[in-house]
Amino acid sequence: MNRTLEDSTRLPAAPGPVGIFDSGYGGLTILSKIRGLLPEYDYIYLGDNARTPYGARSFEVVYEFTRQAVFKLFSMGCHLVILACNTASAKALRTIQMNDLPRWDARRRVLGVIRPTVECVGRITHTRHIGILATAGTIKSDSYLLEVHKLFPDIKVSGEACPMWVPLVENGEAGNDGADYFVRQYIDRLFAKDPQIDTVILGCTHYPLLLTKICRYMPQGVTVMTQGEWVAASLKDYLARHPEMDTRCTKGASCHYYTTEASEKFVESASIFLSRPLSAQRIEL
Repeated sequence: MNRTLEDSTRLPAAPGPVGIFDSGYGGLTILSKIRGLLPEYDYIYLGDNARTPYGARSFEVVYEFTRQAVFKLFSMGCHLVILACNTASAKALRTIQMNDLPRWDARRRVLGVIRPTVECVGRITHTRHIGILATAGTIKSDSYLLEVHKLFPDIKVSGEACPMWVPLVENGEAGNDGADYFVRQYIDRLFAKDPQIDTVILGCTHYPLLLTKICRYMPQGVTVMTQGEWVAASLKDYLARHPEMDTRCTKGASCHYYTTEASEKFVESASIFLSRPLSAQRIEL
């Protein structure tokens, strides 16, 4: 959608669902935790599955794709959108907040998954050395490093890109023995950079599906942080602190799924991430 059309489009004013966006399927792990903590709200999940993965794409392309998706969710009635994607949060969130929201509707909000995760790390680490395991795009963006140092300047941050982990998950190989080699390889590389790490953030929404293996090869005493519970708790706190936004979020305990891919493919792949059956509708951005 071009910006001239966006500028001329009147967004729905009535209350609507909470929007959850991801470039692929991993955001379903975030959605699951959010619905578990806040089941009364209505949700729309939008996956840009036809253009995934975002991880290796440029900042400009990720921003453009994410902006399109956010505007689509706004046009579908959402007033609050969660970027349940680390790459989108790293490469597009701030620009959308600063440049696009004032033009579209300054009362609407877009939130990411990096800040809620980082806010908790200061009280978890004792050595003040933490590690980030994420996609190449998230690691190269230095978003975790920057966010951590905004809040905790004394914490040392080391990152390791794990390019094989997402394909393992999306191809249903997360539980197979062949995945162990790649899980251990990236963990070993991270701790070779800094053996004092005592807390590791899984900075990709796919990685919880590898959690059993990750914990198996993680050095003893290291805390592993998955994002879902922290993002869900942060959203609950946000809505409690912003009643004006809470009133613009409908509460009918529903969830609808949309994808830019074929709906049948989405449903099949989503079954890897969610235990409940679902149906999806294909849309264009």
